[in-house]
Amino acid sequence: MVKKVTSDEALRKEYHTWLRLERGYSPNTIEGYEMDLDKLRTYCQENKLDFVKMDFDQLQAFIFDAFKDIKSEATQARVLAGIHAWFRFLLYKDYIEQDPSELLEGPKKSKHLPTVLTLEEVNRMMDAIDLSTNEGHRNRAMMEMLYGSGLRVSELVNLPLSRIYLNEHYMLIEGKGSKQRLVPLSPVAEEWFGYWMQDRATWPVKPEARDIAFVNRYGRPLTRAMVFTIVRRLCEQAGITKTVSPHTLRHSFATHLLQNGADLRIIQQLLGHEDLATTEIYTHLDVQDLRKAILECHPANFS
Repeated sequence: MVKKVTSDEALRKEYHTWLRLERGYSPNTIEGYEMDLDKLRTYCQENKLDFVKMDFDQLQAFIFDAFKDIKSEATQARVLAGIHAWFRFLLYKDYIEQDPSELLEGPKKSKHLPTVLTLEEVNRMMDAIDLSTNEGHRNRAMMEMLYGSGLRVSELVNLPLSRIYLNEHYMLIEGKGSKQRLVPLSPVAEEWFGYWMQDRATWPVKPEARDIAFVNRYGRPLTRAMVFTIVRRLCEQAGITKTVSPHTLRHSFATHLLQNGADLRIIQQLLGHEDLATTEIYTHLDVQDLRKAILECHPANFS
């Protein structure tokens, strides 16, 4: 039996709760999906449509209209995922009898090999950190965790002090979908984090950041944008011309492990990937490794 919608606002709140509690999506994913819903809602208001009871043709027209100004395949795929999530929610909660988004198709995301830093480039970035500044030890500890443990930037800025177990040499990380995983701490990361803890004890940490590992100079939690800025400045100072973000360090972590013989499933667990295929795409071998394999293993090169 199809339920009646009491109000748009009540439905939106119910959708938010479903995304957060029943689907376990991260705050960033929820924010993106709700932005997509706002676009759908605006489109329906402009075209006098019911955004709950749309049919396939109406949805297709919306997608065509929405994609006119979106060139990025990844963004198009995200918008489409948000629309699918909305109608799956309506179906699951018995507000509709059939999901009109079921047959919608979007762009297939092309698989690009992401940027990876060499070990020499990583070391140059580490050496570029000015340890004489107030933020020096903090920045070095953050870089060691991004590269040495493969953390996502969101995992780094939200990392609680209470989930860092230095004596046991690991951290309890909460990743995408609130899924938890144990991540080892390298001796180097532990050393620099210890220096940062000594500095942090002298900083004016705000009450809301007492259990946050990394804070800004005002004692508040660091933002993702600030970490991006720190990484990019270090690249400039190290003379690295590649386009680098905190995620580049995560990718470099995985690639270097793979190149040095680590098992792919171990890397999958460290990164918090549900699907091994994601890890296979994420951890690629560079051209020099492929060339070396041909030179050393192909019979045409034997004399």
